[in-house]
Amino acid sequence: SQIDPSQARRDFLIGHFLCGLGWAWFAWFGCDTCQIDQFQVIKAMVLLVAMAATAVMASSLGGALLATFAIPVAVYAYAGARTWLPIEVIMAALLVTALPFFAYVARNLNQASLMLMSFRSEKDALIAEVETAKSMSDEARRRAEDANLAKSRFLASMSHELRTPLNAILGFSEVMANEVLGPMNNPTYRDYAHDVHESGQHLLDLINEILDLSRIEAGRYQLNEEPVMLLTIAEDCCHMMELKARNKDIRVIQDFETTLPRLFADERAVRQIALNLLSNAIKFTPSGGEVRVRVGWTAGGGQYISVKDNGPGIPEEEIPVVLSAFGQGSIAIKSAEQGTGLGLPIVQGLLAMHGGEFELHSKLREGTEAIAIFPLSRVMEELPALPTKTVAARRR
Repeated sequence: SQIDPSQARRDFLIGHFLCGLGWAWFAWFGCDTCQIDQFQVIKAMVLLVAMAATAVMASSLGGALLATFAIPVAVYAYAGARTWLPIEVIMAALLVTALPFFAYVARNLNQASLMLMSFRSEKDALIAEVETAKSMSDEARRRAEDANLAKSRFLASMSHELRTPLNAILGFSEVMANEVLGPMNNPTYRDYAHDVHESGQHLLDLINEILDLSRIEAGRYQLNEEPVMLLTIAEDCCHMMELKARNKDIRVIQDFETTLPRLFADERAVRQIALNLLSNAIKFTPSGGEVRVRVGWTAGGGQYISVKDNGPGIPEEEIPVVLSAFGQGSIAIKSAEQGTGLGLPIVQGLLAMHGGEFELHSKLREGTEAIAIFPLSRVMEELPALPTKTVAARRR
């Protein structure tokens, strides 16, 4: 930045011109006493080689070739025309022709160099922009992760703080509703106590789901892994939801594999997955419908639990909304079904902690199928029995 380009260009051209005076002396130089055959041809070849080297090496300086070799070529042509030998005339013509050719080559090399520098500058600018964008993206992602972690911690803290007084509300309202301490003269008060208890229970369920989801998102949900039977858990969950299904005149059909090995998983988490899927299916299945629960093998060797209903279904464009936290589809909103919109996100989080997958398939007016898949790595293989001879040898 401290160099004046115009001045530097003039200085280099003057230097090339002075160098050209030396080449002019070489072109004019003769040696009659040396008695070297074809001495003029040798000088022409040396000049050609020097012109070619200068065209390549000084291509970044426009006009350097002409400033260097215009006078030497003119001197050589004048010296050759003075003796008028055929070979000297031919070499002079060759030099006169080669000078503009090498100048053309030097100009093209100069343009190629400028183009390469332009591309390199654009590449450097793009790399700088990409690095800037990446740093901004990393900073934004870090801030979003910090905000999400702070939100999860806040929800977890508030959920704990709310559950203590809420349990007292549930307990007192249940005592009042059941008239444990004596009859209530006004039946309206008893109905109010029932309403308070039901509302408090709904709020407690909401807080528990928020607490579970916040613990999963904050990475504080600890899995208590042990061998569990997916068939047994699914069967228990079906029995637990049977009364709720019977009240809506819904049939729960069990379609289980006969024998399945155990899974290495958290029994509470697996039970919560099955209950959430069953609860959603029964909630949105109309009276007289059916819910089919299947447990079996996956194509990859894992195990799955599938809950399929014949309810109204979910529009395809609303599936991402349903799978998001606090998201509810239009069918749930229109039917005014109570729910927090956290059941499926909790299922996704628990399956992700087990390395599994969750799939949701639905069609309008045909029903919905939710599939919880546990990977092959969670399936425990039964060890074969030891041979009798080996056992006897070990006893000895």
